[in-house]
Amino acid sequence: MSELPQEIDIPEGRTTLENNQFNFHCHPGVSCYLKCCHDVRLHLFPYDIIRLKNRLKLHSGEFMQRHTFLGEGSHPFFPGVLLKLGTAEGLPCPFLSDQGCTVYPDRPSACRTYPLERGVSSTGKGGAMKEYYFLTHHPYCKGHLEERSYTLKQWQRDQALHEYNLHNDLWAEVDAFFATNPWQGEGKAGPLQQLAFMVCYNIDDFRAYTEAHGLLKRFGVDKAGRNRIKRDDGALLQFGFQWLRQHLGGPSALRRR
Repeated sequence: MSELPQEIDIPEGRTTLENNQFNFHCHPGVSCYLKCCHDVRLHLFPYDIIRLKNRLKLHSGEFMQRHTFLGEGSHPFFPGVLLKLGTAEGLPCPFLSDQGCTVYPDRPSACRTYPLERGVSSTGKGGAMKEYYFLTHHPYCKGHLEERSYTLKQWQRDQALHEYNLHNDLWAEVDAFFATNPWQGEGKAGPLQQLAFMVCYNIDDFRAYTEAHGLLKRFGVDKAGRNRIKRDDGALLQFGFQWLRQHLGGPSALRRR
């Protein structure tokens, strides 16, 4: 695990990992089972949306309308996307059943990382991102009292975090660029910001936009890359992040043909 950057304060109710290990085990036998799936303010990242909408076989626009609402982001210049909870007693996650999570293989980043919270910061060296983790301590959670022990690497492997962390790091770079307010004075929800929102959170509409405007050919994506993007929404999202930064005048690896 990377050392905690000096400028990062440890949030209340969190600690750093001691010796890079922690105890935790969530299972139906713990008295708090599924409590963390109720009345939670859960931010969704762009890759979370892709995994969930594909799991549910929904167009990304329909998923956004049914299951999300907009709230504050990490800065004033771009909104955050949050999960819309159910209206039943306790405000449950909409994907929760009596047996547990119905989208478990494609659950959001925050769910699969818990009881850890992950953060990233720029090293300042070529824009590289450095990760760090906090261990959460919610009073209701009894999973911390279980004897099962994990190292950070074991937890990342067990929870299949690599693919999520990869996309979330790329999103963190884009969001940091958005924090510079690159919208050319158009204000909130202007054309450029709506375009950016489509790329980040409505990958199906962005796929149609990409095809209609011939973006892959205009930016010299090779045949292998085009085939990968054609079958993989995550690959299209990565292209979209680079295209957005180029389109908005920021740093980007893309170059026009």
